[in-house]
Amino acid sequence: MFGQTTTTTPPPPTERGLEDLDAAALAYAARIAGLPPERRQEARDDLVRFALPFAGRLARRYRGRGEPLEDLEQVARLGLVNAVDRYDPERGSFTAYAAITIVGEIKRHFRDRTWGVHVPRRLRDLILEVGQATAALTSELSRAPTVAELSARLETPEEEILAALESAAGYSPASLNAPVGGESSAEFGDLVGESDSALESVDDRVTVSGLLHRLPWRERRILAMRFYGNQTQAEIAARFGISQMHVSRLLSRALTWLRQAMLADAPPPWQNGTAEAEPAKTRISVRQHGDQVVVEVGGEVDRDGADKLRRAMLEAVTGQPREVVVDLVGAGTVDAGGIAALMAGREAAARTGVPLRLTRVQPAVRRSLAAAGLPAAD
Repeated sequence: MFGQTTTTTPPPPTERGLEDLDAAALAYAARIAGLPPERRQEARDDLVRFALPFAGRLARRYRGRGEPLEDLEQVARLGLVNAVDRYDPERGSFTAYAAITIVGEIKRHFRDRTWGVHVPRRLRDLILEVGQATAALTSELSRAPTVAELSARLETPEEEILAALESAAGYSPASLNAPVGGESSAEFGDLVGESDSALESVDDRVTVSGLLHRLPWRERRILAMRFYGNQTQAEIAARFGISQMHVSRLLSRALTWLRQAMLADAPPPWQNGTAEAEPAKTRISVRQHGDQVVVEVGGEVDRDGADKLRRAMLEAVTGQPREVVVDLVGAGTVDAGGIAALMAGREAAARTGVPLRLTRVQPAVRRSLAAAGLPAAD
């Protein structure tokens, strides 16, 4: 009837085809011409649904290139929506514009989203050019082109050609969890080396090892018990027969010295500290009580004091007394050299037939003597 308004709608699904897109797009443009923006959504959705098969056909052209078809279809639909939103009837065919927009979105997806590792945009473009040049030169030369030939064809430095060839492997890198092959259960990740986190500290470890030997025996032992044996200061104090506060001072002084020695070209001399914090050096005195000889030992029996103790014991045994008594009440520590001196004195006493007895031994020293097989009297 005359005066009746006609509405252009997309043809039914059975009649849809590539040739219908332009007509449907023109009908969509005419339909929304007089509508406010909030009422255009329904017409937009109708055109998008009508053109979905077209977007799907374009997406299927790129299947088999390492990306799931579902992902490609989603990207194509996004390109279709962009084409509908930007469509202007005055600029020409909607079909051509939608095809360019959808294909561009798919190619952008391959360029930006499908790389296994991040590669700069400039390098990705060069990889494509290298691939095209390789195909062309292979056809011309009947062999694979060299890097120099690719460089000459693309007028690009050989360093950049090599970088492109190496980076091309980042498009689809092999999984580290992939099996090596054969009947082995090993994976590629098992064959890849890794950085040793302790490698950077090798120099420091070697330096500290050398500096530790410059410390007195007791400080070395306390550091080992604290940081390698994971013992508390109270346990260390009980082991050496000293106070916990004394152990704390010894640790602090030893660590301070090590820190200064690590930063200096030449290690500073070791300072024993105050008399209150540090016991006296080895003290040896020999007393004669009738036919008994008493060797009193005090201080710290280290490597330097061991020779003095050995000579005193040998002289005491040589006099053929009835008994030799080694009084260790004043000895706070006895290192390996001191124990060796005590063992030498006992062997000399056994050869001459003179009884030798160790008495009034500190708990820490007693444990060291017991470990060396030297019994001590109470």
